[in-house]
Amino acid sequence: MTNLLKDGERLDDLEMKGYQIIQNPNRFCFGMDAVLLSDFAKARGDVKAADLGTGNGIIPILMSARYEGVHITGLELQMESADMARRSVIYNNLEERIDIVTGDIKDAANLLGASSFDIVTTNPPYMIADHGLRNRDDAKTIARHEVACNLRDILTQSAKLLKVKGHFYMVHRPFRLAEIFYEMVLAGIEPKRMRLAYPYVDQEPNMVLIEGIKGAKSRITVEKPLIIYEKQGVYTDEIYQIYGKQKDE
Repeated sequence: MTNLLKDGERLDDLEMKGYQIIQNPNRFCFGMDAVLLSDFAKARGDVKAADLGTGNGIIPILMSARYEGVHITGLELQMESADMARRSVIYNNLEERIDIVTGDIKDAANLLGASSFDIVTTNPPYMIADHGLRNRDDAKTIARHEVACNLRDILTQSAKLLKVKGHFYMVHRPFRLAEIFYEMVLAGIEPKRMRLAYPYVDQEPNMVLIEGIKGAKSRITVEKPLIIYEKQGVYTDEIYQIYGKQKDE
């Protein structure tokens, strides 16, 4: 199966059900935010999910490992990333559970089908387009900066994709929370659950996990803080649990 790899690529072990993922360090490798989102998102039962901006398919693969009944369609603009995602799906024998579609998030409802999903997940670009921007066409730039789509595009299309009472899950940066909530409500996705992630207990949060429900009433639950590191180089017990590891490994 290693013939699925192309120049510059590697296979990384996800340490979940034996699944592995193809990555290319010269493009974009997944981070902890994707792992936290796949844990935060709930996909119980036989449900249909869409992952917007799926990259190399990390969130569909992780969610397939966590939830037996879910079928996930990943949408990715960049052809090379979508190709890696498809090859990872094949490598892990997940062709019946994961579909990868190449296309623009701004056309997601037309590509994937309006009102046809129970769940939408997304780990979108965090940075406003011009913030530290160097090369608009670079794969890492497209993954990190809002050059191909923005927050409103993502939320508008997510609302179109979701069935009424469907669930939306996103990981983002806390400095944009006011904008995120405003855009969610504008799109018809009511914020219902939020959890802030902190590098250390005495530092400011650097990630936020958000759940919204299409067409729900206004009421949000703020969950307890998620602390990443107990000390330098040592995760907290909860992070080890999310990764499916023991602390002494």
